[in-house]
Amino acid sequence: MATDPIYDTPDGLPRLLEIMRRLRDPETGCPWDVEQTFETIAPYTIEEAYEVADAIQRDDMDDMEAELGDLLLQTVYQTQIGAEKGLFDFHSVAARIGAKMIDRHPHVFGTESNAKSAEQQTRDWEAQKAAERARRGETRVLDGVAMGLPGMTRAVKLQKRMARVGFDWTDVADVLAKVVEEAGELAEAKATGDPDKLEDEFGDLMFVMANLARHLGVDPETALRRTNAKVTRRFNAIEDALAARGERPEDKTLAELDALWDAAKADER
Repeated sequence: MATDPIYDTPDGLPRLLEIMRRLRDPETGCPWDVEQTFETIAPYTIEEAYEVADAIQRDDMDDMEAELGDLLLQTVYQTQIGAEKGLFDFHSVAARIGAKMIDRHPHVFGTESNAKSAEQQTRDWEAQKAAERARRGETRVLDGVAMGLPGMTRAVKLQKRMARVGFDWTDVADVLAKVVEEAGELAEAKATGDPDKLEDEFGDLMFVMANLARHLGVDPETALRRTNAKVTRRFNAIEDALAARGERPEDKTLAELDALWDAAKADER
C-alpha cells in the first residue's frame, strides 16, 4: 500500500505548509477548507491569539505550545489563500517582517549604539512606525489604528496617539474625577430611558476607564481577563459547595449565594 508523501515531507514548517496546500486543493482538498476566505478565517485568528494569552495567564506551558501552533496555523492559512490569489505567500510574509525587524533595530543590526534605555528604544520604534504611516499616506494622528482590535485595546491605542501630541491628562486624579463625571452622566442617561443615549454614555465611561488603566500602567484587557478568571473560579467553588450538599445555585437566595461567595473569597487568601 502506497504511503502518502506528506509523511516524507520534513517535519515542522515544511510539512505544515504542505498540509495547508493539500487541504486547500480544489480537487482533492477538504471542502470546508477550500471554501474559506480571508474574511471567514479572520475571527479564528483573533480567537487563537486570545487562547495563547489565556495559556500564558494560566501558566500552562504545554497548552501554550499547542495554542502557539494553532496561531501559527492561522498565518499559514492566510498566506496560502494569499498565494492562491497571487498576492503573497508565507515566505514573502516572513521576509517582510524580517526586513522590518532589522530596519527597526539599527542598534542591534546596524551601526547605532545599543546603549539605549528601553524607553528610548520605544520612542525610536514609535518614530519609525510614524514614518512608515506617513509613507502610506496616513497623515492624521489617529490613522492606522486597527478597527478590528478589541474595544478597550483600541481605546488605549487611540489615547496613546493623542497623548503624543499633548492631548492627555497629566494627573491620574483628573482621570478619576472624569470617571465619576461619566458615571453620573450614565446614571442620568438611564433615567431618560433612551437606549441610544444609554449606550453612548456607557461607551464614554468605558473609554475613560481605558484611559485610567493606561495612566495606572494596567492593561485593561488583561485586568478584565484576570477578573473573569477569578469570578469563574469563585462561582465554581459555590457550585461545588452546594453540590456536596445536594443543592443547586438556582435554589438558593441571593443572601445565601453571597455568603458562599464570601467563603470562596476567604479561601483564596
